[in-house]
Amino acid sequence: MNILDQSIKYLPGMGQRRTELLQKELGISTWGELLEYYPYKYVDRSRIYSIDQLQADMPFVQLKGKILSFEEFSMGARKKRVVAHFSDGHGVADLVWFNGTKYVYQQYKENVEYIVFGKPTIYGGRFQISHPDIDLASELMLSEMGLQPYYMTTERMKKSGLQSRGMERIMKGLLERISLSSGSDVVKGVISETLPPFIIEPRHLCSRDEAMRWIHYPRTPDEMQRARVRLKFEELFYVQLNILRYASDQRRKYRGYVFRHVGEVFNTFYHQHLPFELTGAQKRVMHEIRADMRSGRQMNRLLQGDVGSGKTLVALMSMLIALDNGFQACMMAPTEILAEQHLQTIRDFLGTMPVRVELLTGIVKGKRRTEILRGLMDGSIQIVVGTHALIEDTVQFQRLGIAVIDEQHRFGVAQRAKLWGKSENPPHVLVMTATPIPRTLAMTIYGDLDVSVIDELPPGRKPIQTIHKFDTQQTSLYQGIRQQINLGRQVYIVFPLIKESEKMDLQNLEEGFEVLRATFPEYRLSKVHGKMKPAEKEEEMQRFVRGETQILVATTVIEVGVNVPNASVMVILEAQRFGLSQLHQLRGRVGRGADQSYCILVTNYQLSAETRKRIDIMCETNDGFEIAEADLKLRGPGDLEGTQQSGMAFDLKIADVARDGQLLQMARDEAQRIVDDDPTCQSPQYELLWNRLRQLRKTNVNWAAIS
Repeated sequence: MNILDQSIKYLPGMGQRRTELLQKELGISTWGELLEYYPYKYVDRSRIYSIDQLQADMPFVQLKGKILSFEEFSMGARKKRVVAHFSDGHGVADLVWFNGTKYVYQQYKENVEYIVFGKPTIYGGRFQISHPDIDLASELMLSEMGLQPYYMTTERMKKSGLQSRGMERIMKGLLERISLSSGSDVVKGVISETLPPFIIEPRHLCSRDEAMRWIHYPRTPDEMQRARVRLKFEELFYVQLNILRYASDQRRKYRGYVFRHVGEVFNTFYHQHLPFELTGAQKRVMHEIRADMRSGRQMNRLLQGDVGSGKTLVALMSMLIALDNGFQACMMAPTEILAEQHLQTIRDFLGTMPVRVELLTGIVKGKRRTEILRGLMDGSIQIVVGTHALIEDTVQFQRLGIAVIDEQHRFGVAQRAKLWGKSENPPHVLVMTATPIPRTLAMTIYGDLDVSVIDELPPGRKPIQTIHKFDTQQTSLYQGIRQQINLGRQVYIVFPLIKESEKMDLQNLEEGFEVLRATFPEYRLSKVHGKMKPAEKEEEMQRFVRGETQILVATTVIEVGVNVPNASVMVILEAQRFGLSQLHQLRGRVGRGADQSYCILVTNYQLSAETRKRIDIMCETNDGFEIAEADLKLRGPGDLEGTQQSGMAFDLKIADVARDGQLLQMARDEAQRIVDDDPTCQSPQYELLWNRLRQLRKTNVNWAAIS
């Protein structure tokens, strides 16, 4: 058995109860898993201060001295504060505990030399350290301490004595055990290598053995930094190797339908029905799609573009190429509202062209549904737009050639895969997203897809002006709204609806709606939120679309899928409660016509530094990619919408795609070189890498393939 697969149960300080606790709380049960439980910060333990050197604004410090005496103070019913008066010969400081008094007396004795570690504060004119770390001076080798690691722990772990210090002791015991071992994975007490010399040497990476020891016990900042670089690179390298190997397999395994020619349907549309001249970006993307479709391999392309950049038009033109080659096309959207909007947009684009386009969602029932299912089977329906209803078993196509998926992160991997089964060969796939994805994230979430970007807005569109107002500036806000409505425009007013405080938020929206009705008695208002019945919600939305109401009061249900070119103002109340990407999506609801549009972010005065940064970024730029990069840096990848549903949930233990972009690119380049050189994973030169990848895939299902 591989030595790192041994149970942690027999490590010093563990036992059955703690083993079960670590398995439950952190998913750790083996030596190898424990080694990869990395510290989140370090504190310098190499220096000893004397009490007369202490200052109140110091971070953690170390003192060496003896406890002179103990004193107790009552804190009400059955609660005591224990104070130990501690001296190092240069002064006296108090060590304070607010609970666990029995433990304190058992553990610490007067006139014994200790090393005390903690954060000093001043209380009653004297320095004190609350709940300090205390070690016997005779047992602690300061020369070996260097930087002390700190580990994340849970409340249940702390109650079992597995706070950061407890975890550190267990980690120390593990590394000592490994040093004494010899076996298949550890040779002469060395942790086996997982990268070959041709990767390690040119990049001057330290060995895996050094990295694992230095990451837990670095003697210097340089050792800690070298360990972090090595472990981050390795983690990102295997993620990329997995993605690129999978993509390479897919390309070899699945032949795509060959769409050899562009024919009458496409040309009629292009020359007679195209509503405006394509932008340079749209033309470039069409060339990329066209090359994929005639290459003989299945297209798997991600189409990114800001709201209003013309993705739907590109998708339609791609579908028309499929029609010209005797195939059908489908477009899948995450909501019924969005599916209906796509249907209407496509029908408007096609005008009088004899192309049959139909809708299939959950609300299409009875005779109408039967007709559509028959039309898909006999091929008389050429394009179908729908929701996840399209993947039901009853839906069968005569010849599906291309599937367009909008906002793909809202569909699970298994759901999307069901579409592929509806065709003899997997259809070509075009994935669209209006959520700009930073390059580093795209390489990891959508690493097996080719990426196209529409980075130009159609001509005539004016950049949206974003303005920050405080909630005390209502008079000027309402004045601006009136001004726009009197010019014939319409206005969105968005209230937050955040799950944790849903009831309160809904109440705020209802009250806010009544206040707005009283404030604007001369205008008609609509109201939309996710708790309304679908038919009721749809009717309110349509009233606004038809221009019967001037103000739409809503929650973020309008974030995706409402297209009202006449709406020129987006007011977002309590904007401090929204993330950057959500603010950007909401802003994208306006600016769809030729008129100047505005986005007003309304907040209170008490803003954290991070919130102020978010608001400033929104006011400074309309560039979705810039905003997405900033969002990734501010929030980290785990919180970004879509990462969990993408089929490649993030399970990075030390790397951070937001901050390690350069390492990620290096790792991807190396992985690509290896996949190109050994596409069938057979070369003895790369045996170590393929074996390690198989091992990781077995133990970490989150690294699964993602298309």
